[in-house]
Formats: sequence, structure tokens, C-alpha cells
Amino acid sequence: MIGKLKGTIDEIGEDHVVVDVHGVCYIAFCSSRTLSRIGSVGEAIVLFIETYVREDQLKLFGFLSALERQWFNLLQSVQGVGSKVALAVLSTLTPSELANAIALQDKAAVSRAPGVGPKVAIRIVTELKNKAPAFAGEASANIGFKQELGEGVASAPVSDAVSALTNLGYSRDQAANAVAAALKTAGEGADSAKLIRLGLKELSR
Repeated sequence: MIGKLKGTIDEIGEDHVVVDVHGVCYIAFCSSRTLSRIGSVGEAIVLFIETYVREDQLKLFGFLSALERQWFNLLQSVQGVGSKVALAVLSTLTPSELANAIALQDKAAVSRAPGVGPKVAIRIVTELKNKAPAFAGEASANIGFKQELGEGVASAPVSDAVSALTNLGYSRDQAANAVAAALKTAGEGADSAKLIRLGLKELSR
């Protein structure tokens, strides 16, 4: 079982990178986001590896962080999501963005990934909603707040403020982050008008 590769980049393909480890070259399939960040041929590289062994093949998948590798496996626990779809999702959304989308039950954000239709997007945000907080990474600070929004149990002023900012063209995630920051300034008893005003101030920074 291969857990990590340290070597130099020998070749970069459309969906994979070839890593030279002391003269032995390994092909690792990666998300397009990972491939855009790994550097150039000849440069040093460290990839976290997920190894798939089948009767007729051995396949390596490479990631720049352990968290991204965890999401790759987590996504495949959802019915209808295989390695190809999981990589497509991780090509479209960072682990933090994915955790936020699931917390907010934002099916539209997940369905932006190639090959992810509405039904699969619904399954992803529904089946992973209780697991996402543990894999939120840098998004963990507001993940509980976003779950309340996604589940429809947030207070009326908070929901109204997020809705108003979304209607102004901000993404649901941007709106939620702005209102979360506004709440810290205004306090839990603030009305929607104040939260909208402070939220817009946050978004203009």
C-alpha cells in the first residue's frame, strides 16, 4: 500500500502526473485543481496517495493534502459517486468550499462539478451533512452556523439577512460568512436590517 510519494515531476498529463521516485516512475491520477498547483516538470513534489487495487489494475490517486484525500474517500461513500466523480467534485470545490456547501445544503454549488447531476448533488449534501464538520478544515469556524442555515433552524433575522444578501448576487456561502461576522459585532438579538447592513460592510472589505 502506497501512502505518500516524494520525488520529482517527470510528466504532467491531462488527468495525471508522473512522479519519479529515485528512478521509479509512478502515475498518479489527480483533480484538475491539484494538477494546476503542483508546479512544473523537474520540480520536487509530495503527494498523498490513495491506492486502488482491482483484479485487473492497480491505480494511484494523488492529493496535495491529507484532507483532500479524506474527502475523496468520503465522497465515494455516497451512492452513485465513484473515483471519477469524486475527482470532478474536488476539481470544482476545495475541501473547505465543499464542507460549506454541504453544511448549507447548497446543491447548486455541488452540481457545478462535471458529471454531477441534481440527484447525485442532493445525495452528497444529504448523506454527508453529519460528517462534513469533521472534515471542514479552515472552514470549521462557521460550519455549525451554516448547518443551522442549511437545516432551516436558524433564527428569522439571520435567515432573512442571508436571503437578502444572496438576492443581491452574493453566493450563499459569502452571505453566510458575512452574516456570521455581523452577528459577532451586533449580538444575537440584532434584527435583519442591522445584520444586512453589517453584512454588506463585511462584504465590501
